[in-house]
Parts: sequence; structure tokens; C-alpha cells
Amino acid sequence: MSNLNKWQPEDESFWNHTGKSIASRNLWISIPSLLCGFAVWMLWSILTVQMMNLGFPYSPSDLFSLTAIAGLTGATLRIPSSFFVRMCGGRYTIFLTTSLLMLPAIGTGLALQDKDTPFWVFQAMALLSGIGGGNFAASMSNISFFYPKKQQGLALGLNAGLGNFGVTTMQILVPLFMTFGAFTFAGGGDAMILQKASGTLIGSIPAGSETWVQNGGFVWLLLLVPLAFATWFGMNNINTEEVTPKQPGALVAFSIILAMLAIGFITSIGGLWLMLPAAVNGSGFGVPKELVLIGVLFSTVFLLKLLPGAIRTNLDRQYKIFSNKHTWVMSVLYVMTFGSFIGFSAAFPLSIQVIFGFSHQMVDGVMTHTTVNPNAPSALTYAWIAPFIGALIRPVGGWLADKLGGAFVTQLCSITMVICALGAAYFMQLAYQSPTPEQYFMPFFLIFLGLFAASGIGNGSTFRTIAVVFPKEQAGPVLGWTSAVAAYGAFYIPQVFGEQIKAATPEYAMIGFAVFYALCLVINWFFYLRKNGDFYNP
Repeated sequence: MSNLNKWQPEDESFWNHTGKSIASRNLWISIPSLLCGFAVWMLWSILTVQMMNLGFPYSPSDLFSLTAIAGLTGATLRIPSSFFVRMCGGRYTIFLTTSLLMLPAIGTGLALQDKDTPFWVFQAMALLSGIGGGNFAASMSNISFFYPKKQQGLALGLNAGLGNFGVTTMQILVPLFMTFGAFTFAGGGDAMILQKASGTLIGSIPAGSETWVQNGGFVWLLLLVPLAFATWFGMNNINTEEVTPKQPGALVAFSIILAMLAIGFITSIGGLWLMLPAAVNGSGFGVPKELVLIGVLFSTVFLLKLLPGAIRTNLDRQYKIFSNKHTWVMSVLYVMTFGSFIGFSAAFPLSIQVIFGFSHQMVDGVMTHTTVNPNAPSALTYAWIAPFIGALIRPVGGWLADKLGGAFVTQLCSITMVICALGAAYFMQLAYQSPTPEQYFMPFFLIFLGLFAASGIGNGSTFRTIAVVFPKEQAGPVLGWTSAVAAYGAFYIPQVFGEQIKAATPEYAMIGFAVFYALCLVINWFFYLRKNGDFYNP
């Protein structure tokens, strides 16, 4: 049952009698596995807010760096993960990568029990959280092989969209589980006392209340343990020429996956060391983050190619995607959509906390940002709504793209994102110069909801374009590669926000993103909406 030696989803008879039920079972196990991947990857977007509320001895820029570390690692691990299914089989890949999420879940829970835990421990846990980010590439590649082309827009939209609910699920569950000693009976640690007000989706929590921040890590074991059994006993490897032509045994497959993940970790650590200040265990060289991203990206690809034997042969075949110009075009467009979704998901809660949680007042001619705002909205009450909308609407993007064409839908999203980014910049500027920033919160928040909605629809439409533009043997690796490049948004956007907030100009971040969205609009038109382009509205 676990290995499928015949798989012909484009054959309508095979699909209706055999394929549809098998594909559906794999999809509905894949979705919660991917959800947990997103949840563990994005944990630091909420944990850093609560660490600030509890008085952990770190600056806002230090806390933004934890989110960025998880973002960089998760994006980098997507590069090797793009090729796992072709070499190791979907069942083995999803089982191991989902089970590995237990490491950062347990480690984070233990580290958060003590405010005196060294900062490098939190950095290590953020690094391991990146495993969840890498899982997306393998999951999407795997599901793309199960479905016929005419249904890939919806299937990939469901897998990615409902998987993306991991961000929202995490941003709802973690604050709720922090309010009681859910794991104290099993040695889950004692409560801490809030120094600043906090909140959940059902209301605010006053300063002085007890909280169990460590539950943010432990809670995921409730899902990850049963999912390990579900993936092992319920999913399939497809052993055909198009998918996994030479299926290795489980132990060999696991060894290949772990070796390739290790390369991603090594290049991520090297890039982070070059970029981070010495005060947070970096080199202090201050290498520009753009150069770090390029260096990490291409060094990972190069080192993977040095692996010996059958791994190298398999990668050589899959690396053919890099000679196709549309691989690079779609990478840019997917940075706009998914890169924005995941980057803003990582940065949004802490940005609310920093911009609206303090009164910004002029003292002796200098704008200060240290007085707690008693009327501040709780980041933990509102932050989950934006990624919820982005994830909820993603399958709609796939469905619309199936009906109207992927490039046309992407173009509409590009226009919307330019407008929303400029609107958000305007209200961020007003709020960060006001002693009562809460008056600007609602328009800022509503505009961000529009930005998330557009990015969610664009996520689905760009994947539809990939499924049509590329041949089937390339579509899976291309899906993984483009998602890897785009996932660097989870690193880049928190870093940019952290830098611009430190410089007291957070609006500059959104203006820069608006310029990039306008560039994507032109690229999408040139390649996919011109009548004489290679593909018209695919």
C-alpha cells in the first residue's frame, strides 16, 4: 500500500477509479503536517511579543533577529527539500520532516522556562524552527505529483492555504495555552508574571497575571506525535519515472534527507554569523543582508551538487530547472506573494507591539519611544486575523486562476499590494510620531488585512501559472525552488522592520516593498500578459 508503482492521474479512467481516493488521502494527511510546519516555523512571531511582555532582557532588534533567524533557516532548508520527493519518496520525506519538528518544540519549551537562558540557546531553537519552513517545499512538490494538471490549482491551493493556517492556528493557540499550566503535571515548568499587559483572541490580560510562555513550544507535541503515525501508515511513495524512479529503503532515504538538511543548516549559520552583530553572537562584520541572502542561496545549491553518487546524479537532472528563464521569473513573482505573506506574518505581531504599544513623545527635541501606552491594542488579540485571511483566501486564488488565468489574477494582486503598502506606510509614519498612536491603529490594521488578502490570492494564482508553464517532471522542483526563494521574506521583512524601527522610520520599509510590488507588476505583464509573450495568461 505504501509504494505506488503505477500512477497516471492524467488518465481519466485511472483517476476516477483509483487515483482520486489515494490522492485525497495523501492530501488530507499532508495538510495538518504542513500546518504544524508553519506553526513551529513562525513560533517566534508570538514568543518574542510575550518575551517582551515578561521582561526578558533583550531589545526589540534582538527579538526581531530571532524571527529573522527562523526565517532565513526555513527558507534555506526549502532548497534541499525541493528535491527530497524525487530522491526519497513522499511518504518517507513527510514522515521524517514532520517528526523532526518535535526537536524545536521541546527545546523551545525548555528554554523559555528561565529568563536567564543564554541568548544563543534561543538562537539555536529559532534555527531549528526553520525545519518547519523547509517542509513546505517538500509538501507542495509531493502533492503536485498526485493530481492531474487541471486540478492542481485547487489541490495545491488547499495544501498551501490550509497549511498556511498553521500561522493563524499558532497565533491563536499559543496565547491561549500560555494562560494556564497545561503541561505543569509533566514537568512543564512554573508560571511567570507579566510586566506588561498581554492578550488572546478573546480579550486582554492585565499586567501582573501569571503566564506559561513555555507552553508555546510544548503544545505542538499534541499534534506532532499522532501525525508521525498518520504520515507513516497513511501516505504513499510514488515509484514511477516521473516522481521517484529509484526508491531507496527508509533508512537510506532518511540518511539522504538528513545530510541535505545539514548542508542547509551549515550555510544558514555561516550567513547569519557574517550578518549579525557581535553582541548577538555574530561576527560583527555587518555584511549587508542582501549579499548574505545571495551567498546562502547559491552556496547551498553548490554544496548540494557536491554530494556523491546517486544523489548528485539525481540533482543534476533536477537542476535543469535553472536553465529555464521562467524559473527565475516565477521566483520573483512568488517572492511578491508568498514572500510577503510569510514575512509580514513573522513581523506583524512585534511591529504592532513596538509601534502602538508605546507613546512616541518629543523630549528635549528628541523623539522617544519608551513610555508604555496604556491604551495600546494587544498584538496577540489582533495579529492572528491577518494571516488567517491570507491563508483562508489562498484556495480562492487557485480557483480564480483556474477560471481566469494565473497571470491575470496575479496582476490584480500586484496593483492591490502597491496601494496597500503605501497606505500602511502613511499610517505607520503617523503612529510612530504620535503620543496616542492607537488612533491610527484601525486604518493601519484594515489596510494590512487587504495586503494579506492580496498576497493570499496571489499565492494561489502564481502556483497555477507554474503548473501550466512547466512540464510535470519540472513542476515539482520548480514549486519547491520558488517557494524557497520566496520564503526568504520571513527573514528579510523582519530584518527590515527591525532596522527601520530602530532608525525611527518604519514607513520606509513599506515604501520599499511598494516599489518592489510595482516592479513585479511590470515583470508579470511582460512575460505572461503580453499577447506575443512565451505564455499568455497561463
